[in-house]
Amino acid sequence: MKLSFAKFSLATLLMILFTQVASSQLIPQADWKKLRAKEDTLKIYARYMVTDSATKTRMIADSFFTRILVRALQIKNSFYYPFDAVLGISKMYAPDSSFRIFTWTIQFDEYYSRQKGAIQMATRDGSLKLFPLRDNSEFTAKAEDSARSAANWIGAVYYNMVKTEFNGKNYYTLFGYDNNSIMSSKKWVEVLTFNNRNEPVFGGPFFTYENDSIRKQPRYRLSLEYKKNARVLMNYIPDLDVILMDHLVSETDEPDHKWSYVPDGDNEAFKWENGKWVHVDKAFDYKVDMTGADTYMGKPPMGDPLLDAKGNKNEKKLDDKSNKNKTKEKPPVNYDN
Repeated sequence: MKLSFAKFSLATLLMILFTQVASSQLIPQADWKKLRAKEDTLKIYARYMVTDSATKTRMIADSFFTRILVRALQIKNSFYYPFDAVLGISKMYAPDSSFRIFTWTIQFDEYYSRQKGAIQMATRDGSLKLFPLRDNSEFTAKAEDSARSAANWIGAVYYNMVKTEFNGKNYYTLFGYDNNSIMSSKKWVEVLTFNNRNEPVFGGPFFTYENDSIRKQPRYRLSLEYKKNARVLMNYIPDLDVILMDHLVSETDEPDHKWSYVPDGDNEAFKWENGKWVHVDKAFDYKVDMTGADTYMGKPPMGDPLLDAKGNKNEKKLDDKSNKNKTKEKPPVNYDN
């Protein structure tokens, strides 16, 4: 497990070094100065777009930001310019450096926001090949059951990307956040591929439940909707080589109200097998007792307590735990996004 994490960290470091070296070698000094000037302007509009209290100002900033970003990307070999100074915008390179994705949120008011973005492809001659992403989420009733193009994208701000392969084809699994509404947030995971015209295709029947006792139809993408400001895990864990997701329950026993959902301490997982992410119902073999848990009062769920309600030790359980820890590595904890 440590080895896989080391490989992941090394790959990230190599990507950073590659970008720095490539940018210095491929972008002439004159173009570098142009990109630097564009970046200085973009970071100002990005700040207004994210932090300004006036809706009108955020809208204007977003409009200027989008136009200036496109102009900057039209400069030859801009693909290798990282735009590190532009904060509040997600800028993610594919692990194989074949493309990168820009995504960000534009917040209209407390109740309504949309995601924006673009995919910039790496090209041999350094020219711009760009796919603008149009958020179609609000017009979609069943987002988990359809493949999408850049023109009807399910909007998200991406925070991770994982590359997998099968039969010589590359698959890029994207993890994204959606501000959603005043009462709930969402996280998304879906697989990005490229068709025979090298155009992006979001989603596909990649999330299967074939090993479950009760089989469900494959999902084209997965989402978790949950209570605003709750901490919910949905990410790839290199140590385990799986997608790990919190299992959610309604804290008010109202399953129809997604804004009441919080983690119950259990986890589901998906393992990459034969070109699909295959569902694992129980990621770990322990159970969490929700009896008496109350997030409002600060009473967390209990995992598997070694003391009873009166504080007395259970010697047998202590011995069992000790023996188990000697023979089995503990599952990692405290993974957060």
